[in-house]
Amino acid sequence: MPGRIRRLVVFPVACAVAMTALLGLTAPAGATQLSTGDRIVSAAAAEAGTPYRSGGTSPKGFDCSGLTQYAHKQVGIDLPRTSREQRAAVRSVPKSDMHPGDLVFFADGGTVYHVGIFAGDNQIWAAPESGDVVRLQKIWTSSYSVGRAW
Repeated sequence: MPGRIRRLVVFPVACAVAMTALLGLTAPAGATQLSTGDRIVSAAAAEAGTPYRSGGTSPKGFDCSGLTQYAHKQVGIDLPRTSREQRAAVRSVPKSDMHPGDLVFFADGGTVYHVGIFAGDNQIWAAPESGDVVRLQKIWTSSYSVGRAW
C-alpha cells in the first residue's frame, strides 16, 4: 500500500510457497500448497503494524474482530462482524486440537470481549487495543476457547 511499509514475516513453511500465496501467484511445480489455516495466518500477518481502530475492518485500521473477519475474507470465508457473533458462528475446537488459523476467543463472565488468530507457539495475531497496532502477541491466559471457521 502506498505510504506504508509492510513487514515480511517468515513462518515455518517453504518461503517460495508462502510468497506465492501472499502475492497471489502460482506455486512452483512440486511445491505444497498452504493449508487454509496457514493462509489465514499469512493474511493476518500481512497486516502487521496496521493501527488499531475501534470498529475498524480494513487495512486503514482494525479492531480485533475486524482483523479476524478481514483475514478470513482473504481466503474466501465469511465471518460475522463482532467477536461474540464470530464465537457463535464457528464450531468449537478443543485446545488440544488447535491449528494455526483457528480463532482464539477471550471471555469475561461468559461474554466474549476479544478474539485473535492462532499462529502457533502460544501466540495470536491480534489488534489488541486503542493506541496499539496489529501484532503477534502471546496468549496471556489459559481462560480462552477455540473456534474454527474452515
